[in-house]
Amino acid sequence: MTTPASSPALRLDAVCKSFCRETGESVLALDNISFSVGKGELAALVGPDGAGKTTLLRLLTGLMKSDRGIVSVLEIDAAKDPQAIQSRVAYMPQKFGLYDDLTVQENLDLYADLHGITAEEKRRQFADLMEMTGLDPFQKRLAGKLSGGMKQKLGLACTLVRTPELLLLDEPTVGVDPLSRRELWEIIRRLVKDGMTVLMSSSFLDEAEGCERVLVLNEGKELAEGPPAEVRNMALGRTFLAQPPQGMKARDFQAQLLAEPDVIDAVPEGGQVRLVSQARSGGSQSTTLARTTARATPARFEDGFMVLLDQAGGAKQTYTEAVQPEKPLGDSRHESVVEVRNLVRHFGKFVAVDHVSFSVKRGEIFGLLGPNGAGKTTTFRMLCGLLPASEGTLTIAGTDVRRNRASARQHLGYVAQKFSLYGQLTVGENLDFFARAYGLGGEKKRERIAWAISQFKLEPFILLPSAQLPGGYKQRLAMAAALLHRPEILFLDEPTSGADPFARREFWQRITSLAAHGVTVIVTTHLMAEAEYCDRAAILDNGKVLAQGTPAELRAHASGPAGHSATMEDAFIAIVLEGRGKPAAKPGAAQS
Repeated sequence: MTTPASSPALRLDAVCKSFCRETGESVLALDNISFSVGKGELAALVGPDGAGKTTLLRLLTGLMKSDRGIVSVLEIDAAKDPQAIQSRVAYMPQKFGLYDDLTVQENLDLYADLHGITAEEKRRQFADLMEMTGLDPFQKRLAGKLSGGMKQKLGLACTLVRTPELLLLDEPTVGVDPLSRRELWEIIRRLVKDGMTVLMSSSFLDEAEGCERVLVLNEGKELAEGPPAEVRNMALGRTFLAQPPQGMKARDFQAQLLAEPDVIDAVPEGGQVRLVSQARSGGSQSTTLARTTARATPARFEDGFMVLLDQAGGAKQTYTEAVQPEKPLGDSRHESVVEVRNLVRHFGKFVAVDHVSFSVKRGEIFGLLGPNGAGKTTTFRMLCGLLPASEGTLTIAGTDVRRNRASARQHLGYVAQKFSLYGQLTVGENLDFFARAYGLGGEKKRERIAWAISQFKLEPFILLPSAQLPGGYKQRLAMAAALLHRPEILFLDEPTSGADPFARREFWQRITSLAAHGVTVIVTTHLMAEAEYCDRAAILDNGKVLAQGTPAELRAHASGPAGHSATMEDAFIAIVLEGRGKPAAKPGAAQS
């Protein structure tokens, strides 16, 4: 593959880095990696969880040293003079060091003072940063009171209080809604246009497609390096849109296709299923394509990424058998198990949720979508009985939540946005604790724990403290704990935030199976592609429902780029901007 012609802003040459586990086992995090980015370029690191992306970024910042190879940043040897690098480079880690007991403004002031920013530079920089992040109305709010997405925005703002020569970003858009994500990308591109070099890791593969260079990693090894088009071309002739059989939902058809040996990948898209085939069009046709109504569609970076991982043996091997409850919960698919009418929640004079109404039927997947601060989490907490409503009616499985929250909670399971189990307890101890918390005991408790261990393949980790689990297995454990008491309703609060594409597909296979067996699912997500799994969704902003309906009905609110149908992300942005009285954004702005 090609190498940047300009003098590189960063260069790695045959870099290796290993770590030693508590067991004494050595793990090779980076294995002979060579990569360079020219000055003023925008580049991306992509790969599954544990691929080595964060390790590589930390090497570039001088926070750790490589075992072998050369790490050069701005023509400085990182092993010899890491402090010289740190004075010219800005780095935003996944968990940025905000001070929860300081306000938004005070956090910005602190980081500006640490970098020696003058008062005049502050005024100029802060105005741009406040506009970019949408934090201007919250300058006096404590950082600890911000939503997860807003904290992420504040972290980026603090990183940019000075103008570095090289900006390193580790998953900067995790937890950020689509509208804010596009705004952040506008800022990043403006910085690059002004001459700054930017290298970012991302779990959003469409973001990598908008970069000039990309490095694809898997288990510490380099799978590809160069322009994104070279990765995309790996899938040329392999990508198709398949129409589900009449009466079958796209998500159920996707689950069926993923089980086919000649299908590399499949995801719902616009009521159809986008699949990547082992066979190329024009060659020997795959058995699966011969049995489906499918048409070729242009390849994109994510398709090529999946082909690369499949060739490396790391794609479909992550998919597991779907979760199977012991018995279906019922076939009353027209029965509403969640009824919300004119729900209101006040925090003093602030109205966080403003007369929200919707209903969800048994076995449905219902999405609560909206920008950061729209009222989704507050609505979610009231639905789960964790926060009392100020006004309105709220019924869960026939139980009035406002009158009997404890009884209502017996019908539901909850998976939080962040891993919320007990990190110091082992996997087995966590399952035992939550089984007891749900009132399970004796033989029933043993049966349910055995079921959870088997269904989520947790046996190898049963004695491991849960804090040490890989990210994907933390998610499995959280789901297992939430399902121990066989809830009728499952609440998922941004369950795949920051997860890699494989973990997201595995997760939704499980959810699809649960819904097919009668479990009702209510989910919040900032990943609009995941809204395609929903039967219906509501889009909120400023505490109010702006629109609700099926994905097709929501997509009808927007137009896509020339020659393309509108996506759920296009619809989300169009609906939110219309609700705010602003002109619609140009479709595809995040990817162009």
